[in-house]
Amino acid sequence: MNPELNARLSKLSDDLRAGRVDRAALFWLRVFADEVRQEFDRVVLLGMGGSSLAPEVLWRTFGWQDGYPALHMLDSTVPGAVQNVDGGGDLSGTLFIVASKSGTTLETMSFFRHFWKRTGGDGRQFVAITDPGTSLERLGNEKSFRRVFRNPPDIGGRYSALSLFGLVPAALLGIEVVTLLERAQAMAHRCSPDGSVEDNPGAVLGAMMAEAALAGRDKLSFVLSPGVSSFGLWVEQLVAESTGKNDKGIIPVVCEPPDAQLRCSADRLFIGVSLDDDRSEAFDRKLQAIETDGSPLTRIELADPYDLGAEFFRWEFATAVAGAVLGVNPFDQPNVAESKENTKRVLAGGGSPTEHAGPRRSRVGSLLEGVQQGDYVSIQAFMPPSEENDDRLAALCAALRDRVDAAVTLGYGPRYLHSTGQLHKGGPKTGHFFQVVVPVENDLGIPEADYSFGRLMAAQAQGDYEALRTRRRPIIRVADPTDLLELM
Repeated sequence: MNPELNARLSKLSDDLRAGRVDRAALFWLRVFADEVRQEFDRVVLLGMGGSSLAPEVLWRTFGWQDGYPALHMLDSTVPGAVQNVDGGGDLSGTLFIVASKSGTTLETMSFFRHFWKRTGGDGRQFVAITDPGTSLERLGNEKSFRRVFRNPPDIGGRYSALSLFGLVPAALLGIEVVTLLERAQAMAHRCSPDGSVEDNPGAVLGAMMAEAALAGRDKLSFVLSPGVSSFGLWVEQLVAESTGKNDKGIIPVVCEPPDAQLRCSADRLFIGVSLDDDRSEAFDRKLQAIETDGSPLTRIELADPYDLGAEFFRWEFATAVAGAVLGVNPFDQPNVAESKENTKRVLAGGGSPTEHAGPRRSRVGSLLEGVQQGDYVSIQAFMPPSEENDDRLAALCAALRDRVDAAVTLGYGPRYLHSTGQLHKGGPKTGHFFQVVVPVENDLGIPEADYSFGRLMAAQAQGDYEALRTRRRPIIRVADPTDLLELM
């Protein structure tokens, strides 16, 4: 093995293995979960990006476990999304997890202030997960949170699935975290840098991803069986934010349904992920069509949901290796701060005026005509996540795929700012963007802030719009998915 690559693999392995939790800690985590389920029937996770996506994948894949609380995610500042989680009723049966590595995440702390007021400041209903020494740790102690979990500080947010950010919610949902970690540790052993690269599943996957991207196949396209369809949410952030910088990057494509027509495979590397006995006919037909077409395809099969532990580790390792091969630092996110600073400026009243008039058909046509083979189109949807909106946006994605010979990606705002936002601004200059900002009908104030959730959402949308415009990325804003469909 190349000595330099071996040294990099050793360092990456050490960084990723830092997320292990000892058996004693796991025992007390189980005790805590048993305590919580006696008092609460719902857990609401307040977080963004790396602090929320792995728990969401675990919840959607494992489903509700008898005798344990249900999980609700809140990672949207759209007022309707906050109101949907709030419900307006009695919250005494709800435990809130405030998850933030830095302890200062604007969205997370805004959520906290809302629900702190709604619960009457009852610290027993709150749990914090954060790094040692953060303001959130101090806040949790001052306000007598039920528990404050201190995560190892040297684990990056998007690499934290197997740390307390992923394990605490998993335990509260009734998932056997010991089994989850045992699967991860088995994969970690197989990915040991002491062996050959050829026998290392993480190194092989990472090298394949990077070499494919360097050869023009930079669209990492996932075909997911129904039981693990949410896995794309997590891996999308991991790959996009880790590799999308210095005008390089791997572009994850995770929003295509199994029956979507493939019109541009020359720039794609396909990954098929399935749960045993979960594959549908549409899923199998899609993989067969890819193989018949001659496009590169890698199949990953999970024996049961606990194999997610192994896949979390494999993909973290592979993504770090891919970054090294591409020549970028897989552990930083240099372009994320730009949109954050723009958001602060807009909130302070110094931002450019938001577009209110709808775009002309000619502008939409011009943007779409500029999409070349090898490019991608991205929809950034500032609207409440829901099944209804999922369907509306899926229809928009399908229409765009029919119109352009390019991959189409989708992200809810502001979640995507903590996921694919780094790639959009720092990655390849091949993105074309439609920002869907639905007007706020019933706004919601944020306690102890001089702006509302609606104002925060608008500022985040405007901040990223300005960041993309500054970098000369083609972008158009519309007020509704239907508006864009009518203008296409």
